[in-house]
Amino acid sequence: MASPVVGVGAPALEQTLPPITTRPTLRGHIQIMRIDHWVKNVFVLPGIIAAISSDPTHIAPNLWVNIVVGLFATCLVASSNYVINEVLDAPFDRFHPIKRARPVPSGRVSIPLAYVEWIALMLIGVGLGFIVSVGFAATLFILWVMGCLYNIPPIRSKDVPYIDVLSESVNNPLRMLAGWLIASTGSVAPASLLLSYWMVGCFFMATKRYAEYREIGDPVRAASYRKSLAHYTLERLLVSITFYASAAMLFLGAFIMRYRLELIIAFPLVALVMAIYLSLAFKQHSAAQNPESLYKERALMAAVISCAVVMALLMVVDIPAMQTVFAPTAPTVLDRH
Repeated sequence: MASPVVGVGAPALEQTLPPITTRPTLRGHIQIMRIDHWVKNVFVLPGIIAAISSDPTHIAPNLWVNIVVGLFATCLVASSNYVINEVLDAPFDRFHPIKRARPVPSGRVSIPLAYVEWIALMLIGVGLGFIVSVGFAATLFILWVMGCLYNIPPIRSKDVPYIDVLSESVNNPLRMLAGWLIASTGSVAPASLLLSYWMVGCFFMATKRYAEYREIGDPVRAASYRKSLAHYTLERLLVSITFYASAAMLFLGAFIMRYRLELIIAFPLVALVMAIYLSLAFKQHSAAQNPESLYKERALMAAVISCAVVMALLMVVDIPAMQTVFAPTAPTVLDRH
């Protein structure tokens, strides 16, 4: 007889569960690591590029070793968070038309072994982080703690509207900071850059929520699948998406004006990436719900690659004319004092 799904806060609404296998499988335990989601850790790379271009005098001497070890360690810690997410979300995933077939709700995972897997991945990942630096290992541990706060009761921030998006997306600036610490030995990532990265993450996450809500199409089922969706409406989600996008660009503008004026040239491409991503949320079975499948969206990938290449070049190529074009034409705060 198959073991029941174990989790926290299962919704009362009963629906038919997917077929339960006779026993857990190794493949099931590998699947809950979500190795296909490791691609999200590319968000570490901009931190590396920004650190190298902003402060070339403090580049780590063993940079390539740091990059390889740091990326792998980040992936392991992320997988630890995915494992606990899979376990505690299983009772809710039963009410999602696609996620109900995931390894835990379908019975292909041993719950006790999953908890061991969760802790082991964190210990190995943070342990490897010390090879890079103490600061990097500490950042990975904070990344893991944020995953716990997001998933584990009594806090379980993913159940609280708006806080769910903010707390999940804080992983973005943590990844940026991790990338910075991989490459730099003496400077600190600018707050404006980290805040912009956070708001961009919120934009992506709120767009995902919009796509999920629209796909389910039933407020009662949506709330059974994800508690925070009980408060959301399509209108509220669109308003929040606009807020996050605006905040992201304002913080990015603050960073650019202070540190790298050349990046202004990339603004149209940044806007294009965000516009294309938002458009995906209006499609049936949107890829915005499953970021690991975004590579199939050719227009988005072309925009992302173009934007990344242009921004990387602008981080290292000086354009003196930009200083002239955007030179202050009115008294600044410093001038008045």
